[in-house]
Amino acid sequence: MESQITAFFKDKTVLITGGTGFLGRVTIEKLLRSTDVARVYVLMRPKRGKSIKERFESWRTNSLFGLLLKTKPNALDRIVSISGDCEEPDLGISLAEREILRKEVQVVIHCAATVNFVEPLHKALDINARATRLMLELAREMNNLKVFVHVSTAFSNCVIHHITEHFYPGHLNCTVDKVLAVRELCDNTVIDEMTSALLGKFPNTYTYTKALAEQLIQTESRQLPVCIYRPGAIMATSRNPMPGWIDNIYGPVATIYGATMGVLRVAPVNLDANCDIVPVDFCANLILACAWQTAREFSECEAEQSPPKIYNHVPHAKNMITNRSLINATERLRLICPLEQSIWYPFLHTTTTIWLLKLAYIFYHLLPGYIMDLALRFRGQKPRMIKLYNRIHEAIDATCYFSSQSWSFETHNTDQLWQSLLIADKENYEFDMQHLNWDKFFERVLTGMRLYLGKEEPTEESKQRGLKHMKRLTLYHRILQFVLCCGAAFIVKWFICLFL
Repeated sequence: MESQITAFFKDKTVLITGGTGFLGRVTIEKLLRSTDVARVYVLMRPKRGKSIKERFESWRTNSLFGLLLKTKPNALDRIVSISGDCEEPDLGISLAEREILRKEVQVVIHCAATVNFVEPLHKALDINARATRLMLELAREMNNLKVFVHVSTAFSNCVIHHITEHFYPGHLNCTVDKVLAVRELCDNTVIDEMTSALLGKFPNTYTYTKALAEQLIQTESRQLPVCIYRPGAIMATSRNPMPGWIDNIYGPVATIYGATMGVLRVAPVNLDANCDIVPVDFCANLILACAWQTAREFSECEAEQSPPKIYNHVPHAKNMITNRSLINATERLRLICPLEQSIWYPFLHTTTTIWLLKLAYIFYHLLPGYIMDLALRFRGQKPRMIKLYNRIHEAIDATCYFSSQSWSFETHNTDQLWQSLLIADKENYEFDMQHLNWDKFFERVLTGMRLYLGKEEPTEESKQRGLKHMKRLTLYHRILQFVLCCGAAFIVKWFICLFL
C-alpha cells in the first residue's frame, strides 16, 4: 500500500524556515528524495559575504544531497530561495515574494532558531519568539494552508524534570505578549540588562525564548492546523540518506568529538543521567509525519477546537540510555574508528563537583595547553591551545546544566502516531526510538565524525594509519603516566624523609 505521508506531500508547496541549518537541510533532503513535492520555498539570508544564491548553489556539492542527486538529478530545481531574515520586523520578505507565499504555500515548517545558549536576549527574542509570531501571521494569510509545524525543543520546559506533551506557560515570569511589547519599546542594551529578571529559573536565553514561542503557539494559533515538535539533542543520521552524516559540533557531538581527538579530557557529566539524544533523520521523518497527521485531523474537524498537539521526541522509556552508556561506547569504538588527527590518547574524566572540575581544568587542559603552545612557538607556529581551551570551557559552562541533570518525558502522542502508521510509512519515515540499536548508532556516529568532521577517508589504509597513530599515543600516554607516578612517589618519599 502506498505511503500516506508520501501521498500527502505529492504536489504540495512547502515553506521552510531554518532550511540552511542542520535539521532544516536534512528535512529538505528527505522531502525531495521521498516525496513528489511540487516546490520547496526556503527562507535564506546572505551570510559571511555569500549571497543566498551562492549559499544555495553550494548544496549541489554537499555530501548530504549526494544520494538525492544520483536518483533525482534535477531535484534541487524544485527549491526556490526566498530572501529573508528572522531578525527583521517583517521577516525581511519583500511584498512580491510575500504575495507568492500567500497564494502558493500549503505546508509551513518553522525550523528557524538561534541555538546559541549564550545568545544576547534581544537577539534570541527576535529570532525565536517574535519571528514565530510573524510566521503565524503569515500562515494565517495563506489561502491554502494545510498545516504549520513549529519546531521547538524537548528542553523548552527544562525548569521541571518530568515533561509531558502539554503547554507550561506557568513557568514564565512574564507573558509572551508583555515581553515582546517591552522588546518593541526598549533598545538592545536595555533588554539585555533585563536578562536575569526575565529568565527566572531558565538556564539560558535559548530555552527561555523557545518556551515563549510555545506560549505564542498556544495563544495565537486558534483555527490554524498547528502542531509542535520537540526533539531532544539532535545527533548524526542513523540511516538516511547515509549513516553518520554530521556537519556541526554541538552538544553531545562536541563532547564525543573533543574526547576522541584527545583535546577534551574532563567534563561536568552526570554519568547516571538520561542521555536525551535523537538521530537527525528520525527528526526529519517525524516532522513530516506529524505534518501529515495534523493536516488530516484538522480536515476532519477533530482538532479544530483543541489545543495544538505536541510531539516529544526522545529515547523511548523502554530503550533509555545514560551518559555512561554514551561515553563507554565512545571508548569501546575508538579502535574501530581511530582518528589520524588525534593530538593525544583519548580519555574523559567526569565530575559534577564544580571545584573539582575547575582543579581538573588546570591539570588536564591548561597545563598541557601551555606546554603545547610553547612547543608550537619553538616550531615557529602560532600558539592556539590555550585559546581553544578557553572556548571549550565557555561551552562547557553553557551546557553543564544539561549534562549534569536528568529529565523524563512523556511521548504518548509520538508513540500513538507511530502505531497509527502503515507499514510503508514506517519503512520510509522511521522515527521509532523504542527499537533503535544504540551500539550500531554510536558506531555510525563515530564513523561519520571521522569522515564528515575529520575529513578522513573511510578506507582501510586510513584506518590502519589511525590505528598506528593510536598505538603511538597510547605508548606516550603510558610513559607519561609512569613518569608522573614516579614523580609523585619521589615527592611522597621526600616528604616522609623530611618529617621523620
